[in-house]
Amino acid sequence: MKRWQTAVVTAVTLVSGSALAFCGFYVAKADGDLFNQASQIIYARDGNRSNITMVSDFKGSVKDFAMVVPVPVVLKESDIRVLEPDVVKKLDAYSAPRLVEYFDADPCSPVPPLSVQSAPKPTTAPAPARAETPNALGVTVEATYEIGEYTILILSATESAGLETWLKQNGYKLPKGAAVALAPYIKMNMKFFVAKVNLEKYDTTGFTSLRPIQMSFESKDFMLPLRLGMLNSKGDQDLIVYALTRKGRVETANYRTTTIPTNLEIPEYVEKEFGSFYKSMFTTAHRRENRKAAFLEYAWNPAWCDPCAAPPPSVDDLERAGAGWIRSSNQVFMTRLHVRYNKLTHKEDLMLRESSNQATFQGRYVLQRPFKGDLNCEAGQRYKTELNQRLERQAQMLANVTGWKIADIRKRMGL
Repeated sequence: MKRWQTAVVTAVTLVSGSALAFCGFYVAKADGDLFNQASQIIYARDGNRSNITMVSDFKGSVKDFAMVVPVPVVLKESDIRVLEPDVVKKLDAYSAPRLVEYFDADPCSPVPPLSVQSAPKPTTAPAPARAETPNALGVTVEATYEIGEYTILILSATESAGLETWLKQNGYKLPKGAAVALAPYIKMNMKFFVAKVNLEKYDTTGFTSLRPIQMSFESKDFMLPLRLGMLNSKGDQDLIVYALTRKGRVETANYRTTTIPTNLEIPEYVEKEFGSFYKSMFTTAHRRENRKAAFLEYAWNPAWCDPCAAPPPSVDDLERAGAGWIRSSNQVFMTRLHVRYNKLTHKEDLMLRESSNQATFQGRYVLQRPFKGDLNCEAGQRYKTELNQRLERQAQMLANVTGWKIADIRKRMGL
């Protein structure tokens, strides 16, 4: 077997710290460049109880921000919270694809010569009274709340055109096609969570970006409404789901779930371009899956990790993230899913299911550092030959998984 020095682990954060997400569409009180291209959601699910934390990737002035999200029931004030952003950052850092580093030993040392193979794989309260609205539009304000820096309305509607008109009459600028997109949710008798920023309260928070909103409700459906979010889209959108459950991995029920390529030994120069490498690799894998699959990037019991990209989240972190059962049962399994979608590839909302599969998985990429010292021995000469072969395998693998040109890769590697 090969002997390595202690591994050094780094992680790529695929979604920036200010990129937070909603499964709905944005509306505005003024013209603005409103779109959501990358989003993050924490989805804690226990039986029929859902806790969804939505992180906003809104770009623009907060005075222009508002959002609409379908929900299955009229939420009580106690069902809605504003979360500090550090919880999402911790889950992201802990589960992010990671780069690990190993070093070849001196083949000429007294220690028996070692081969240059890849690093080993890891083991695997009552609701407020309704406010009356014009019957002609069929819209009812079921509840109004001031929570944190947000003003929140819970609406019900009998037809989509009426809801679209009501929102416009109340100063919201809707994306094109809103009525058509709202119609299926009205037929499902869903309600609509409408949030905008209370500017006076926002100015007192000291935050420079919008904080995540968490909502809790009972529903037999384990799903995320993708279709409304597409109204603001200018193309592909990326959704990162951090799912917390009791039993095991979360999978997509109506789209294929597969794993991201992992345990790949990559050339040394990619260390400084790890983000670019991962994006290219994901794009290639997504294309090969006909642009419809959901990719598993991480699956693990969050009490530990091997290797760790960041410290595991604490019990308090997991409880704030929605896993309220953790203190009584201490059973939590975390799944990180990455979904890229658009209007053409994903015509249905994302249906999820919890499995009993607790096999661990991580996106893990290996830097195997060659030995740089004197190779003036028989074993050293064999090592040089094997090393050249290994580097060529790395180049070919990198070209295959990223779509980068092999000639450019060889040039960057000095082959």
